Amino acid sequence: MKLGYNEIMITSMYFNDINDFINLELGVKRFQGNMERFHFNPIPLNEHSRKLFPNIETFHIYSKNDEIFNDGKIFKKVMWCTVDYSTYLKEKEQGNSCKNIEYTYKDRNKYGNIIPQEVKSLGNECFYECSSLTSINIPSSISKLGDLCFRKCSLTTINVPTTVSVLGNECFCECSSLTSVTIPTTISKLGDECFSGCSSLTSVTIPTTVSELGRCCFDECTSLTSIVLENIQFISEERIFMNKPVLISFKIPKNLQKINGENIEKKDINEFIIPTTITKLGDWCFSGCLSLTSVDIPTTISELGGCCFCVCPSLTSINIPTTIKEFGYWCFYKCYSLTSISIPPSVNKIGKGSFSLCESLTSINIPSSITSFENRQFDGSYLLRRLEIENLQFISKERIFMNEPILFSIEIPLNLKTINGKSIEKKDINEFIIPTTISEIDDWCFYKCNSLKSINIPTTISKLGNHCFSECSSLSEVILPTSIIKLGNYCFNNCSSLTSINIPSSITLFGECCFYGCGCTEELKKNKTIPRGSFEHTQ
Repeated sequence: MKLGYNEIMITSMYFNDINDFINLELGVKRFQGNMERFHFNPIPLNEHSRKLFPNIETFHIYSKNDEIFNDGKIFKKVMWCTVDYSTYLKEKEQGNSCKNIEYTYKDRNKYGNIIPQEVKSLGNECFYECSSLTSINIPSSISKLGDLCFRKCSLTTINVPTTVSVLGNECFCECSSLTSVTIPTTISKLGDECFSGCSSLTSVTIPTTVSELGRCCFDECTSLTSIVLENIQFISEERIFMNKPVLISFKIPKNLQKINGENIEKKDINEFIIPTTITKLGDWCFSGCLSLTSVDIPTTISELGGCCFCVCPSLTSINIPTTIKEFGYWCFYKCYSLTSISIPPSVNKIGKGSFSLCESLTSINIPSSITSFENRQFDGSYLLRRLEIENLQFISKERIFMNEPILFSIEIPLNLKTINGKSIEKKDINEFIIPTTISEIDDWCFYKCNSLKSINIPTTISKLGNHCFSECSSLSEVILPTSIIKLGNYCFNNCSSLTSINIPSSITLFGECCFYGCGCTEELKKNKTIPRGSFEHTQ
């Protein structure tokens, strides 16, 4: 099939980058002039790419950070980014269109408690402390209820429309008069403390579509005596486990007596055999299971969610199967009795603080399969003496560097004595020559390497991660090769001694605040290719 002008124009509407449009016209002669046919911008534009779309009459704004052009050629604006209701009314008067309108706290104070039909979402704190509100009609145009949306209202009942998919954190928190709520099957998430403190709520039905239950979701629901749960898995002394393929749980409300019309029969959590229908343990799944001593994870599971086993102080052993690919943030935080853990080579990511305050942890292995290892992993793990690291690259006074092709590092735990069975020999970080097998320097890699004075980055590297050299207070000189195309957020943040750095033309992406607090900030500001947001904090 041969694409004509109209077909290729429709296809190019789905391009994400200006280079795609340029390459199309350079690569296929008969498609030259494609950009000139557009009367609206299909992607965000800057002062350079604006010239490539000379016939635009309707300007689409995709995010609040988009550059806007008032060059006399634009007759109408279409705003896809979220705007408040007041802004929508002003834009409407000027003949402009808004696609995602949010009713905010200020809007409600100005225009009242009746939600306009044009509104798509209710903002954070929209009806917060609206004590006169006893009932409300939420139109079917609404898709999201923000955090603290109805907190401390006098609502007695609420009907959530089937267009809503998420109830935000503390959405109905402390609605002490709320006696009943209908959760539609479109809801996938109940936020943290969503119904906490709803002291008059007597019963609730949670559909199987809910795959994420926020922590403390039903805390202080002192009248809640009955819950209807589809797809219940297990009831322990502390938690109710439900759903598949993602196993989620929540703390048993204090006065709960019946589940699915039957009296609760609480069991020892160590009896719970996780079904093989489960593929992921959700966030906070076993959090706060004080009596849990061991757990067997089936091979069907590939991911452990954030805080999955945090504050399980009796957990002494855990079997991690070779199907697991990721540990969520703070995964084993405050597992005080956990003495060792074997990480299989299938794991490629370990979230922030996963082993923080594992006070009995004495040894751990880090396989070369791990390509993302966030900071604060071993805070408070005072007994950690030994690390087994595959693909070790360098040990400085401050950090251990490992892996390829993505180089990452961890702070040296306070009492660490041996790595790979040998006593640690710390070296001057300025001796470290980054191997040419490295293609990317990961997030936080050289973070707070205060003794680092200069660095030689090989031409094999294309990206510097977020916070990569952040707060390297002695770093004075950096030479960036022409292979670099991206500097991450806060990349050279607070490198106060940095007076010399070159910016090759190959760099097309500058992260937020990547040069904030640098010694060479004023000199770099003269380079007009570097966006303003690279030098200052944005709100």
